[in-house]
Amino acid sequence: MPLDLMHDVFSGGKYGKAALVSSFGAESAVLLHLLSRVNKAAPVLFVDTQMLFQETLDYQLHLTETFGLTNVQRISAESETLRRNDVFGRLHLSDTDKCCDLRKLAPLNTALQEYDTWVSGRKRHQSMSRAQIEVFEQDAGRTKISPLADWSRDDIAAYFSEHDLPRHPLVAKGFASIGCAPCTTAVKAGEDARAGRWRNSEKTECGIHFENGKIVRPAA
Repeated sequence: MPLDLMHDVFSGGKYGKAALVSSFGAESAVLLHLLSRVNKAAPVLFVDTQMLFQETLDYQLHLTETFGLTNVQRISAESETLRRNDVFGRLHLSDTDKCCDLRKLAPLNTALQEYDTWVSGRKRHQSMSRAQIEVFEQDAGRTKISPLADWSRDDIAAYFSEHDLPRHPLVAKGFASIGCAPCTTAVKAGEDARAGRWRNSEKTECGIHFENGKIVRPAA
């Protein structure tokens, strides 16, 4: 059960020093609520790419207060790094991979260096590229755990309803997966939840790629 696993990770110390990584996106409230039931002081890493929707930034503050989370760490690329590599904030127009690496992956890799384990909210139902993810994976020398990997859309909806969780404001506008504002659109009926991410391109993940049949994130 996800709650038992979250207890093992964040209260039992079974997997060493651990952090939860959250986008505070469309379905993030479920995992964050589970964390709040186990350890409100556990570290939550929130990568602010400085290109997020204002609704996401507001939602992050709302969930943090509602769930009583006391250790949400908002991390971003250093200002000088952004000025040097994306002075006009338009890198996403020419190279989305480099933009994701600069604004999300590099800061996250730096933040994760002090942890043995990190917890992700990825689920198999979200897209074809995530259909084979496992609850436990190895990622750049760390254990990566996805407690909700096998939860369906109905499971997520039921948990939201049962616990009366706040919804991301953009969900009501058709956004099923929410990333940076320039690279995220609403989805149409019948599309994968992540179909609105980097629409009209082959990109489906922010730097995550397949290696030997596994989805992994590049090492730092």
